[in-house]
Amino acid sequence: MNRFKEELRRIPIWGWVIAGALYIGFNILLQVLVGTAPDFRAWPAWGKFLFRAFVPLPLAIYALFISYVYVDAKRRAMRHVLWTLLAIFVPNGIGIILYFVLREPLVLPCAACGALTKQGFAFCPKCGGALMPACPACRRAVETDWLNCAYCGGKL
Repeated sequence: MNRFKEELRRIPIWGWVIAGALYIGFNILLQVLVGTAPDFRAWPAWGKFLFRAFVPLPLAIYALFISYVYVDAKRRAMRHVLWTLLAIFVPNGIGIILYFVLREPLVLPCAACGALTKQGFAFCPKCGGALMPACPACRRAVETDWLNCAYCGGKL
């Protein structure tokens, strides 16, 4: 649950405001369109409350997902505007699902210059500093516990 709270904190204030505004706006729209219907007036009070509380909820959650996609894609050095537009316009939440399936790993700062680099890079593309151990023969990134390079077979 702690990880979930951390990810919820990444959603910016404007995302929460937009989700809240959509929830309230859709609730008002339901009141105007459905609340005046004679069939709806016959509903019990608890039924009206549940209807007004839960029908706008998926729209608000959808807005929170879209704002999370924007922030998370930016954090991962992806094309955040493109992914946000895909999350908005691909129907039925498929754009959001695609984002979570295809998103890239988090970028890491270089210890020498602070530039953001993708995971798996052996050297910083900006300053050339070593990011992780590299094979002396082929210069590819290797794990620290490897005895031989998985790419060229050389001894480490």
